[in-house]
Amino acid sequence: MSPLPREEYIEQVHFFTVLGERLTDNLPAQEVLAVVREEILATTKLPLAIDFLLSELRHVGMFSQGMLRLSHYFSPFQCFVMHEAESDHSRFDLRVGLEILSREAKYRTEPNISLAGLFLYQFEALCRNRLGYDEGLEAMAQDPSYNVDWQEWILTVRRQIGIVELANLIYVRSEYYLQRQQTHPPTSVEKTLFGIQEGRIAWANRQKEPLLLFAALHRQLGYPKVPRTRQADPEERLLPVLARRVEQLEARLKLVEEEQRGGIQLERFYSPELKPEDEG
Repeated sequence: MSPLPREEYIEQVHFFTVLGERLTDNLPAQEVLAVVREEILATTKLPLAIDFLLSELRHVGMFSQGMLRLSHYFSPFQCFVMHEAESDHSRFDLRVGLEILSREAKYRTEPNISLAGLFLYQFEALCRNRLGYDEGLEAMAQDPSYNVDWQEWILTVRRQIGIVELANLIYVRSEYYLQRQQTHPPTSVEKTLFGIQEGRIAWANRQKEPLLLFAALHRQLGYPKVPRTRQADPEERLLPVLARRVEQLEARLKLVEEEQRGGIQLERFYSPELKPEDEG
């Protein structure tokens, strides 16, 4: 179901968790990446990905740009979350973003993972943290974990969210909807994406806040919970933000110095084994 082997997601859980914890201690991101790389299982591709992220961090001072260029390893949703967390115009906390990615990777290691559970987790992350539905749902639809039926439906949600409530969108694509329509079956039936239980819970939560729907799904079906934004002291949050800004400025100054010395050697930013997707 997931595009990567299970061992990759196990190591991603450790990577995102430790990265978030150590950035909380206001340690430089480049130092944290270098240390975490040594902790990651060498038989996975993550150490090579970290090497490239470290090069990109020195180059542009951001994680998300490097993740985007490794689109064959990091999913579009992972890239979107990190982009929002690093945006200068967003109040989305980087530590919360890393915790979201850690829990998503952990869910992908579970034997009972379902596409319904993955969708609901990702959508709740958008909803709870007020991330952009338009770009967020587009990133979700590009996730190779979803088959064509799911991708088309996610794009339908993208067009209709705000006009039709999520509970109704889930209900009409559930087995529970078909069960209730047996006496008057619809003329055309679209493929069901949710089971009877998800449909029952969605039907019971129509015309209610979406967060109540998510809470019921957590209680009844054990779907993974999205971490909540911590109401931190603004001064406490300011330190890691300033540290990241300083790193970005240092990276830009290094590029200016190299350009003045005769040009920038881009080849050194690429790992010989794990290269970014071609941009052509």
